[in-house]
Amino acid sequence: MIYADGGARGNPGPAAYGFVIYDEQGSKVYEEGSAMGNATNNVAEYSAVVAALKYLVSSIQYPVSSIKFILDSKLVTEQLSGNWKIKNENLRNLYFTIKELEQKIGAKFIYSAVPREQNQEADRLVNAALDANLVEGS
Repeated sequence: MIYADGGARGNPGPAAYGFVIYDEQGSKVYEEGSAMGNATNNVAEYSAVVAALKYLVSSIQYPVSSIKFILDSKLVTEQLSGNWKIKNENLRNLYFTIKELEQKIGAKFIYSAVPREQNQEADRLVNAALDANLVEGS
């Protein structure tokens, strides 16, 4: 189970992503939050999924049958699930990157949208990365 989030202060504006990975027993395995320069909210949301998948590709030590992503972006979940078209070229490129990473992992992927309140850990990582970046950049 992976909780992922992205955000931008301004749209576009300073952006960051965050994700938290849990194993089958519900134990936290890894978390990451990182600033990413200026981007839109949607690019930041997609970037959270890309970063989580890249981490998985580099660290999975055993076969994984399914991976569930929990996001608070209905747009991203519907697009990654194949239900909505992707008109924006930047998002389309990120979509194809995600699909390539999914193939490397070889698991079944499920993308679900939840209210922001149910994605607090990933949201906290996004805001911490944005706050740290603003302090470093000033």
